[in-house]
Amino acid sequence: MNPLTSNPPIKVALIDLYNGEPNQGIRAITEIVSSFKHPGLQGPLVLDRFETRLNGTVPTLDYDIYLLSGGPGSPFDGEDQPWEAAYFQLVDAIWDYNEQHRSSSTHDRKFALFICHSFQMMCRHYKFGEVVQRQSESFGIFKTYQTEAGKKDQLFDDLVDPFYAADFRKWQVVQPDQDALDKIGAEVLAIERFRQDPAHERALMSIRINPEMVGVQFHPEADPDGMLIHFGEEERRMAIVKKYGEDSFQLIIDRLEKPEYLAHTYNTIIPNFLTQAIDTLRGAG
Repeated sequence: MNPLTSNPPIKVALIDLYNGEPNQGIRAITEIVSSFKHPGLQGPLVLDRFETRLNGTVPTLDYDIYLLSGGPGSPFDGEDQPWEAAYFQLVDAIWDYNEQHRSSSTHDRKFALFICHSFQMMCRHYKFGEVVQRQSESFGIFKTYQTEAGKKDQLFDDLVDPFYAADFRKWQVVQPDQDALDKIGAEVLAIERFRQDPAHERALMSIRINPEMVGVQFHPEADPDGMLIHFGEEERRMAIVKKYGEDSFQLIIDRLEKPEYLAHTYNTIIPNFLTQAIDTLRGAG
């Protein structure tokens, strides 16, 4: 079927790695995809969700776009488990599909965006760096710095440098392996904010694997309104204050209430990714 003439619906697979735990990520990603508009679309994107980590369901290659979510716990939790093997088989299949079609078609591609937990798993898979536990959890809305490659990448179009992003994680990717990156033509697009202790490395925050596949360590789907409701729940507020302190909690709330901190990131990164994908799939890219 030729997308230039038949204009079929574009199918999106949302791979849920939250393992059944309550979260805001899946809701936010779903809302972004459901409301997304593009002149090349005759109707909405078709979205299917797969709870890969919870029950092992993995999409086929029948989808055009794959959004791979964040999730709780260690990025090593799935080692030697069937769901992780199937997950990485899909990642490899997306890579192989794009390489097989790179010389024969300009619009027949599969696009993938890895978010937070799936970013860490992707870096494990490709051996892009050391995936290790942080000495202290990153919890808040922090500056993210673009590399020279990032400043030229469509993913970050219209964002200032540095931009702010929601960053909630106990793990990180450090010690980038330049040989592994160079081997497949991957580039680091963003790195972590400056660390007060020079002994603490600045983690990798975004890597473009190839023109169709890219990952981010932070949460580009985090929306200020939803997060204000989430953090405003009394039980959650008390738990955060107990663990991180009142000042840290109030800083998050203050930044959620100001559009220059998070709203622009929310309105930019995933829409840019979807725009690039649809431009290519519809022959405009």
